[in-house]
Amino acid sequence: MNLTPFHIAVQVRDIEEARHFYGDILNCPEGRSAAHWVDFNLYGHQFVCHLKFVIEPYVRFQGEPGEQATMFLLDPTGNALEFKSFKDISAQLFASE
Repeated sequence: MNLTPFHIAVQVRDIEEARHFYGDILNCPEGRSAAHWVDFNLYGHQFVCHLKFVIEPYVRFQGEPGEQATMFLLDPTGNALEFKSFKDISAQLFASE
């Protein structure tokens, strides 16, 4: 059975702690990253750890292989939700260059 890869983002308290757990312990390869977030390949799915969550809608990585429209918002309970869109998810989900 072929599953479409999913994307999930979670808020973490420490990026290096998340890198150790997801990268070293769970053996998830690291993808793109910045000072406040890091992507992991969670067995074919995109798992992202973030320090900051509320982000206005914008296009990230414009003109690059991983170009995506994204936004983060909080639901009424304070849970952070990310909405993201790719033109070609199969080619762009784990794009690194």
